[in-house]
Amino acid sequence: MEREYRVNCPAGAEEELRNAARHLNDKMEEIKNASSAAGKVIGTDRIAVIAALNITHHMLEIETQQNTIDTELKKLHASIDAALDQDVQLEL
Repeated sequence: MEREYRVNCPAGAEEELRNAARHLNDKMEEIKNASSAAGKVIGTDRIAVIAALNITHHMLEIETQQNTIDTELKKLHASIDAALDQDVQLEL
């Protein structure tokens, strides 16, 4: 959003950092445009905080979904192991 920052990162992670910066900038632009369309003017700091909260919320939702998938996969794996131990053919 019209500002550039110099940020250090580990060697080889430059492209990932640029992608993260682009993603954050895109989210900030979305918030800025939405607030302008609603007739509100909000500062860059507030836009940055809202964007960070939205991104974090989305990340936490994905983590929850991943944990649910991991749990289901562990259950399925245990069922398969139990069936193989009993030499029973699974019906999928």
